[in-house]
Amino acid sequence: MSAPVLVTGATGNVGGPLVEALRAAGAAVRPAARRPRDPEGVRFDFLDPGTWDAAFAGVRTMFLVRPPQLADVRRDLVPALVRARERGVRHVVLLSVQGAGLVPVLPHAAAERWLRRSGLAWTFLRPSYFDQNLTTVFAADIRDRSRIVVPAGTGRTAFVDARDVAAVAARVLLDPKAHAGRIWTPTGEEALTWDEAAAVLGEVLGRTIAYTRPGIRAYVRHARHQLGMDRAMAATTAAIHATARLGVAGRLTGDVRAVTGRAPTSLREFARRESRMWAPARCPDATAAGTPPEHRNGGCP
Repeated sequence: MSAPVLVTGATGNVGGPLVEALRAAGAAVRPAARRPRDPEGVRFDFLDPGTWDAAFAGVRTMFLVRPPQLADVRRDLVPALVRARERGVRHVVLLSVQGAGLVPVLPHAAAERWLRRSGLAWTFLRPSYFDQNLTTVFAADIRDRSRIVVPAGTGRTAFVDARDVAAVAARVLLDPKAHAGRIWTPTGEEALTWDEAAAVLGEVLGRTIAYTRPGIRAYVRHARHQLGMDRAMAATTAAIHATARLGVAGRLTGDVRAVTGRAPTSLREFARRESRMWAPARCPDATAAGTPPEHRNGGCP
């Protein structure tokens, strides 16, 4: 029986479709999460050594997702990776982020630096900005307040569907030797300003979505008090969006097509597929007196 591929973050935007893709290809998969949903999954927590050995047993290749709340890589992530190496893991495919090589303060960059020195084989996936951030972290702002609040300035961002990232990861994990020491940067095929991204959402939803262009400090306050992020998460997301302000978030690659053989999903296609995620909790009567025009049927059935 072949060694299972360990997929951490198996309930996430990339991990979930990755598990499905690996199984569809006939690979043995061990989904791991703090609260596993898969009947074949195992409980795994980077901060709980009691969960490590069962997850790593018999594993040679693993997909590593850093939980966003774990900002101190050396303290919170490395001990589990050391144990993985001791238990026989030989190749780590890290879900990093575009720009990690240019922004050394990012936790993703710290994870990359450790893996380069670890003696383990590695592959880094540095995807561009996930479309799914718009249906998760920033969904409430779009759904309830028809606005996007991110500190990206007027810079361009290369959006990418997490499902496309999962498809790239699956190809890498199915043939890890062919990808050892490689850095792939999955992106879509268009780089948009956030004004343009807001316009795309507005066209799909049938209402105006505004981009407010906050500064870093204003964004951190908003993230802490309106979005409920802790200080570390707010700082990390601010740094990620700041890459657009610096002009380094808009770089496009052909890596999705090169690895998977198909074109990546556009932001418009993603928005159409996920439009119900931004539908108001209570859709107003389109003919009701006093209903603002921008909310009439905006995202409603």
